[in-house]
Amino acid sequence: MNAGGEVVLDLQKVSLSFGGVKALTEISFDVREREIRAIIGPNGAGKSSMLNVINGVYRPQQGEIVLRGQRFTRMTPYKAARAGMSRTFQNIALFRGMSVLDNIMAGRNLRIASNLFQQAIWWGPARREELAHRERVEQIIDFLEIQHVRKTPVGRLPYGLQKRVDLGRALAMEPSILLLDEPMAGMNVEEKQDMCRFILDVNDQLGTTIVLIEHDMGVVMDISDRVVVLDYGRKIGDGIPDDVRANPEVISAYLGATH
Repeated sequence: MNAGGEVVLDLQKVSLSFGGVKALTEISFDVREREIRAIIGPNGAGKSSMLNVINGVYRPQQGEIVLRGQRFTRMTPYKAARAGMSRTFQNIALFRGMSVLDNIMAGRNLRIASNLFQQAIWWGPARREELAHRERVEQIIDFLEIQHVRKTPVGRLPYGLQKRVDLGRALAMEPSILLLDEPMAGMNVEEKQDMCRFILDVNDQLGTTIVLIEHDMGVVMDISDRVVVLDYGRKIGDGIPDDVRANPEVISAYLGATH
């Protein structure tokens, strides 16, 4: 368990509304260094909205995000990326006509120092820089065990491998905090087992802090250090997996007894 580290991300009384619809109501929780922090809840609970607030896609009407001691009332995706945060999406958003290698290479964009002209002539420092980035991408390809499809257009790959490429592109940023939005959605049992293994390796071997949305409760309880539970935009549970699993309000929300 990695839940004993210092707090690196702290959400404080975050509220988000779309017109008259309240998506999140005064949600507070923290994420600690090198832990796997899961966000769970029934459909419509506000999980993806919460992830979108964390990396600046949505701007909450109330509340603050404290990232490594720096307070943000208006986070943006650019600020989040610059601060070492990357993410995958529930719906795969890869470049389907590009190869696996080039899709993952696109994740290096923020780390490329040379300008467009230098890249175009591909000489001197720009050439050396691109070769270094490609070497890093090849390491990610090896890490995710997708060497055999490295030059294959992503659109030709089965769904499970596309999700793995999506993870690879997020890892290409070398994030300190990785946001995963339902990384195992639509996968079969074998694909889920592989993805669980890679997520645990990213956390353990790369030391990456992970915030995870996932519907498969077996997966969540097996790999998470702590779990926060949302229901209709409210927080109804927060703690280690065993405590959350035994929480009567969480049980009621999942069984539908309160609805």
